Amino acid sequence: MMRTRLLKHGARWLAASAFAMGLAVIAQPALAGISATKHNLGTTGSSNAIYMSAGTDEICVVCHTPHAADTAAPVPLWNKRLTTGATYTTYANLNSSTINGQILSTGSVSLACLSCHDGTQAMDNVINAPGSGGFDATGGGTNGLGYTWVTTSGRVNANGLMLNAATTLAMLGADLSNDHPIGIQYCGGGQTTALPTAACKDGDFKGPGAGGLQNATINGNPVWWVDTAGGTAAVRDKNDMMLYTRTFTAGSGPSVECGSCHDPHNSANPTFLRVSNTGSGVCLSCHVK
Repeated sequence: MMRTRLLKHGARWLAASAFAMGLAVIAQPALAGISATKHNLGTTGSSNAIYMSAGTDEICVVCHTPHAADTAAPVPLWNKRLTTGATYTTYANLNSSTINGQILSTGSVSLACLSCHDGTQAMDNVINAPGSGGFDATGGGTNGLGYTWVTTSGRVNANGLMLNAATTLAMLGADLSNDHPIGIQYCGGGQTTALPTAACKDGDFKGPGAGGLQNATINGNPVWWVDTAGGTAAVRDKNDMMLYTRTFTAGSGPSVECGSCHDPHNSANPTFLRVSNTGSGVCLSCHVK
């Protein structure tokens, strides 16, 4: 009888252990996550073109902090000084006759992306550095905190500023006229209750419905997105094309920003696209062609 109980107990222990090990195996890809992407700028990011040889092995701290974040930034727990003093040339300067939506000055979540990608300040311009006593409201200024950057790739200088080299397409600079418009009103599918103005109704962009424009109210705020048909249309998820709420002349409405197509935490592809661009999948998520 005792032997039978021990055997049963042992079987239960083995089953529990196997289950726990299974969870650990399943969790491993999630643990790899952003550490294997180009946004790992710390000392463990040595497989990337831009990384530190000395400074910090923390991955998240270059963008986020759990305490003392910049509350002026439209990004959760943002840990970098937003770009100041940069004058951006936007797509609006091209005066394209096909643009129906209003283009605002550069702002919203795009300004957070540009705090590295316009090359005007160091990528280690970190407001709350790792460890105790590391708070600096200026983030160390233009040249950041003085971490040691590996410069052999030619994509970053010794101060941690992204270089405008032919191999560094991610260094957008201040002239954004040759990039996808940002700060532009999304005008898909004709006049709808989701859009603030009758003039914003371009049939060349997807309108409301599954696989198209969606809107909802979350925490009392209006939000918009374009459903990619990869999930439930009425539920916004990271594989949808995000639209960010901004105030246009006609009122509050959806705006296309850097984060509309790119998820900075996406480890599925090297350019952080929200969906695969096979067959121009990213473009056709919004554009009707």
